[in-house]
Amino acid sequence: MQYISESLNRLSVLDSNKKIPQYKKLYEILRRHIADGIYKEGDLLPSENELCDIYGLTRPTVRQALTELVQNGYIRKQQGKGSIINKMPHGIGILSISGTTTALKNKDLKTLILDKPRPGPWPENFTFPLSELEIESGCIYMTRLRLLNEEPIFFDINFIPNINLPRFTSRNFENRSLFEILRRAYQIEIKGGEQNIKAINADNNVSIWLKIRHGDPVLHMERKFVTNRKEMHIYSSIYCNTKYHGIYGTF
Repeated sequence: MQYISESLNRLSVLDSNKKIPQYKKLYEILRRHIADGIYKEGDLLPSENELCDIYGLTRPTVRQALTELVQNGYIRKQQGKGSIINKMPHGIGILSISGTTTALKNKDLKTLILDKPRPGPWPENFTFPLSELEIESGCIYMTRLRLLNEEPIFFDINFIPNINLPRFTSRNFENRSLFEILRRAYQIEIKGGEQNIKAINADNNVSIWLKIRHGDPVLHMERKFVTNRKEMHIYSSIYCNTKYHGIYGTF
């Protein structure tokens, strides 16, 4: 029961931040257990009474955490059985709603910030249609380089609608998960999305960052992630070096 001990430690650490509601602290622990594969598809979470006993929480608090897990697609409730784990997409993060950092679970994954987050207008002729609110709010632009075992595998450009994201541009994103920061700091959950994938020849900029020859083939992915916020989507343009690491995923 090592993971329960670790969870209690996490809950104790989270308690130091009194601004986070108790149900949200429990939600984050259970969500992490599901994302990490401690609970797999078809498994049952502990019962409400057991969760109350394990974490020292009231039943309404536990129910609120479970309700959020249901709303965000991690579990489903079945009368007479309890909370059942849904099948979660996985892969190396490109074909996943969990994000590259969570999906890889690899200590050798590094994230370098090439352009720190900065606000500005949306690019002209943007790939995906934007809502009126997104256009009016502008976007936060950030570029990153992701390395696995010191080899560059992803060069990505991120476009995040600048909608109620206080102090976002001052946060540290080096070696940290963008999805995790959005979830923890802003309660923004990734629900799904769409992506366009095609092979292209690397231009000078891409070839420099991915350490390949100019004109070598790379995989280019343009992605739109749907979130639990109305009219709030996360967009990215990713160039992938697949020489040593294939792109895969299950749905």
